[in-house]
Amino acid sequence: MSKMKSLARCYFWWPGLDKAIEDLVKKCKACQENSALPPQTPVHPWEVPKTPWTRLHIDHAGPFLGHHFLILVDAHSRWLEVCIVPSTSSEATIKVLRHIFSTHGLPHQLVSDNGPSFTSQEFKKFMSLNGIRHSLTAPYHPRSNGLAERAVQTFKNAIKKMEGPLHERIARFLFSYRITPQSTTGQSPAELLMGRRLRSVLDTAHPDFTLPSQKEKTKSNARSFKLHDKLFARNYSGKPLWIPVVVCKVTGPLSYHVETMNGLVLKRHADQLRKRYTEDSEPDTLPEDSDWDDDFTPLIPNVPPPPTPPPLPPPIRRSTRSRMTTDHGPYVC
Repeated sequence: MSKMKSLARCYFWWPGLDKAIEDLVKKCKACQENSALPPQTPVHPWEVPKTPWTRLHIDHAGPFLGHHFLILVDAHSRWLEVCIVPSTSSEATIKVLRHIFSTHGLPHQLVSDNGPSFTSQEFKKFMSLNGIRHSLTAPYHPRSNGLAERAVQTFKNAIKKMEGPLHERIARFLFSYRITPQSTTGQSPAELLMGRRLRSVLDTAHPDFTLPSQKEKTKSNARSFKLHDKLFARNYSGKPLWIPVVVCKVTGPLSYHVETMNGLVLKRHADQLRKRYTEDSEPDTLPEDSDWDDDFTPLIPNVPPPPTPPPLPPPIRRSTRSRMTTDHGPYVC
């Protein structure tokens, strides 16, 4: 239109020349049918769901590296799923979605383009039976499904830079993507979807600060005994059910060697021991009718007692009275 105005001014001029040319172009049928696209309008952003796995965006990628891929993105957490599919048919797409939904559950809404695999009656039936609202974007307008389109480009650019078998590259890409905080959310997809950080090799660079507290908790809850503690040990050889023992060795945090009153040793866990409270006058001996004698190990071999030394001769009796001395004075013959 601007060139028409410039050419007309070279030969003619009258007031309203520009307006007359503009009206002529607007009414020209050939000009209207072959004009360029109008300026792009600002994209109306999708509303961010308040909960994960509410709205999913889906798209196909490929052929790429000799394969077709199904790309799925969660609008809330930005969790990404990439699956190799044999084709872009509805049957192959539904098979992959069933597997994904078995892990994360059914979404409320699924957004896709107008590809044949998403507009078939089979796919519509699958959406209806699972209570999923299927939203189709405007044809030939990929910006309407921009979340899936950007995921496709991110996936392709990353896979091109990686080496190794394709399945291994996909797994490494997905793991790295899922643990990386997103600029839009400030958190990783795994944190928003699963509520926790996924452990990676990078976590080995930091000490595990939860370990000491766990040890303290375990230590406080566990029953512990010391050397020479008087206990009752569970008897598995008959009656009585509990027999008196003394701790003779601590073999672990919860395992002990305990000695019976007969000098035999038992191996027992803390769950098989309990405190024994005795009076000062109560002897630490076993009942005579006890019949346990199977799972014991002597602490020391039985040896005969040393011979009794011969009795000492009785001491000589001496009087304890003090002697009296008599002073007779000088002797007189």
